[in-house]
Formats: sequence, structure tokens, C-alpha cells
Amino acid sequence: MRRFALVLTMLALVIGTAAVAYGAEEGTKVVKMNLMTLIGQSGVIGIFILLLSFVGLALIIEHAVTIRRDKLLPQYFVVELEELFENEEYEEALQFCESEDNLLSRVVASGLSKVDLGYTAMEESMSEAAEESSMTLQQKISYVSLIAAIAPMLGLLGTVMGMMGAFATLAQKAGAASPGDLAGDISMALMTTIMGLIVAIPLMGAHHFFRNKVMRLDMEAGVIAGDLMQRFRPNQKVAS
Repeated sequence: MRRFALVLTMLALVIGTAAVAYGAEEGTKVVKMNLMTLIGQSGVIGIFILLLSFVGLALIIEHAVTIRRDKLLPQYFVVELEELFENEEYEEALQFCESEDNLLSRVVASGLSKVDLGYTAMEESMSEAAEESSMTLQQKISYVSLIAAIAPMLGLLGTVMGMMGAFATLAQKAGAASPGDLAGDISMALMTTIMGLIVAIPLMGAHHFFRNKVMRLDMEAGVIAGDLMQRFRPNQKVAS
């Protein structure tokens, strides 16, 4: 449910941009701004922010599909692997891991491949494999964080450019500019700021969600792999 909530949040991001409309009374007339007018007022920077929102939405949908427990840590794989270890079929377990591509299979396969070198070598190999897999996933979701950081900065850039344009108009009009003369630049300043924040806020939440999910799955895979490999640990005599 949380995964779908994130997708809906990003959809609301795009729909919310379209829904932004405001009225300004001129006597009895109300001027309503549609989506294309708002995007036009935000200029090239606003269009670029809007494109980033679609990229961010695509990344969230992709992560929601691929960063799942049944993809990285499927239950059927765990059950089959535990059964092979219980039957001490370690060669078959290695082949099974090599035939699958998930977080746990990579960790366990790295350990079983070093079984002839002893438990310490197996443990080190599994640790390296787990770290490599975690880094790969963290790099994958880092693009969401990157867009979340860029969007408000672009919004700020649009704000500065809009205010510079407004002051330039004031200078040209020798301080006698009408509100209509300044409306375009000020609208750009405000719209780019709003659009940048609308894109950044849900993306930041999505990045933290996926980061915590990756960390949780990494930890779970490490616990399962560690429990399976305990049988290779040298026996330690317990003092009576």
C-alpha cells in the first residue's frame, strides 16, 4: 500500500501542477489560468522542471516494481535454499544460487564458492558481496535524490531570473512601470519556485522510503545468509 501511495503522490505532483489555477478580479471578470498558460509563464526553466517531474515519476514506478522483497529476497528461494542446506547439498545450493539473480543468491553464492578456504574466507566474501549489492541499489535510487535536489535549485534560478527581469523593466520605465509590465517576470519567479517545490517534496520522501527499504532488505539477507553459513563455523567447545 505504501508503494502505491508513493506512485499516487507523484501522479498528484503532475495533476497538481495542472490544477494550479487562480483568479484575479477585474471588475466582474475572473481570469482563469490553465496549465499551458502557467507553464508558459514559468519559461524554459519551468518546462525543464516539468520534464524532471516525469523522469522522477518514471523512476519511482520502476523502483516500486523492482525494489521489492519478492524480487530481491523471494520467499520460494529462501525455502528451497534452507532445504538444500538442511540436506547438506551444498554443491546443489551453489548451482541454485548461480541460477537465480537476487540479493540473497549473490551473497550465499559468494560464500559457498570459498568453502574450501574456510569459514573466515567465506565470511569475508559474503560481506564484500553484500556491500557491493547494497551499493548498487543505493546508487540506483540516488537519482531520485538527485532530481529532488535539482528541482528546487532550478526553481530558485527561475525566481532570480524573474526578479532580475522585473527590476530591468522598472529601470526601463524609470520607476513608472505598471503592474501589468511586471506581471510576467513576477509570475515566472513565483511559478518556478512553486513547481520546483512540488517536484522536490514527494521525491525526497520517495528516496527516504526506498533507501530504508534497501537497508532493511540488506540486513535481512545478511541475517539469513549468516544463519545458513553457521554450520561451516569451526566447532567451539563450551566450558563446562
